[in-house]
Amino acid sequence: MGERRLFGTNGIRGIANELLTPEFCARVGLAVGTYFGGGNILVGRDVRLSGQMICNAVVSGLLAAGCRVYDLGLAPTPAVQFCVKHLGMDGGVVITASHNPPEYNGIKVLRPDGVELSREQEREVEEIFFEARFRPAGWSSIGSVRPVEGALEDYVEAVEEHVDVEAIRRHRFKVVLDPANSVGIIPARRLLRDLGCRLVAINAELDGSFPGRHPEPKPENLGDLARAVRCLGADLGVAYDGDADRAIFVDETGRIYWGDRSFALVAKWFLRDRPGELVVTPVSSSSLIKEVVEGLGGKLVWTKVGSVVVSHKMMEIGAKLGGEENGGIFYGPHQPVRDGLMSTALVLNIMAEEERPLSALMDELPRYYLMKDSVKCPDELKKPVLEALREKFRHLNPLTIDGVKVWYEDGSAILMRPSGTEPIFRLYAEARDEGRVRELLKEHKAIVEELVRNLSGR
Repeated sequence: MGERRLFGTNGIRGIANELLTPEFCARVGLAVGTYFGGGNILVGRDVRLSGQMICNAVVSGLLAAGCRVYDLGLAPTPAVQFCVKHLGMDGGVVITASHNPPEYNGIKVLRPDGVELSREQEREVEEIFFEARFRPAGWSSIGSVRPVEGALEDYVEAVEEHVDVEAIRRHRFKVVLDPANSVGIIPARRLLRDLGCRLVAINAELDGSFPGRHPEPKPENLGDLARAVRCLGADLGVAYDGDADRAIFVDETGRIYWGDRSFALVAKWFLRDRPGELVVTPVSSSSLIKEVVEGLGGKLVWTKVGSVVVSHKMMEIGAKLGGEENGGIFYGPHQPVRDGLMSTALVLNIMAEEERPLSALMDELPRYYLMKDSVKCPDELKKPVLEALREKFRHLNPLTIDGVKVWYEDGSAILMRPSGTEPIFRLYAEARDEGRVRELLKEHKAIVEELVRNLSGR
């Protein structure tokens, strides 16, 4: 099959009616249906304008392969993942492009346990697709579509099982929720009501053009949420991405926290009564996670970047907690996948147990300054540059499972990693001092630039 790929870091992504045409999506559906050998397949989607078209095309391919399709309709990705396992399905498909702009959409394929296919399983689907090894059903065995009702309520109840509902209710937290005009609002209303919260929702009307804000919950996109929290005297602000598998939090003062800090807070709570537990995170995560986890007796396991990799590593080693710097928290006792609603419930639970505001809880965590940059690097030079970096920093015993990550004695660290989607090397520098992080980034950027120049023959 060579380098032909369908799947990227998280499913198949592309612009609707450019890459994701009805014909292409129907062939993907037929390949997925062939991979599962028919069976019962649950399908759900986010609110994107192209969602119905793409969903219908994928479903037509699944039906052609003899699948019995169960339609969950509009639903967050983690809700579809939960329902695949909860309902005993043979697999699932989610139509979503998560945090991408509105012109994009995507296709995620789920196993019977609700977790996305492994990289090896993705390649099996790709081989079926590119080699046209489809197995269409006979005319009398073509599949059917049935709606699914009540499953989102089951999902919300499952989230509630992992927190102290009564303790949260007693505090009657005021929560401002920004679901980015997408599907997270559907089960989140029920969850926050059940938890006794006073909910104020912004950007809550379902609209696949995302008129309120970009669906990526980055701090620069969350100014309205921060202002609403301050003006309303709320206890907490929560922002979801387009399919609500990630959550970014805002404290009562309007401070926005990137995902490393919320993950560290959850890890601190989790390990308090569970010393020795395994915690999984990608190499792109901050040393804050390393300091918190190891300081509380936990064992940190690093992975390559990508939520699929984190999920499969958790299952492989029996870890109950994972997290990413982008706001994804994987709470294994619920399910080993990112889940924005589960993250929301956990943070509320911690605030209720500690009986302190989020700002105070966050201020207790170690502080690191983070800076990012990139260096242009042609794709054909990525591998030799990476090998040269490994050799150059070998004496510092770097982490090399995905790029090169180096720690220094003063606690600072740098990750130099080739992008999987662009002709660049990404650099992530961090230190406890703002001046040190600037110095670190400048020094290592120059090293990568020199290697690119030398290896390109210039």
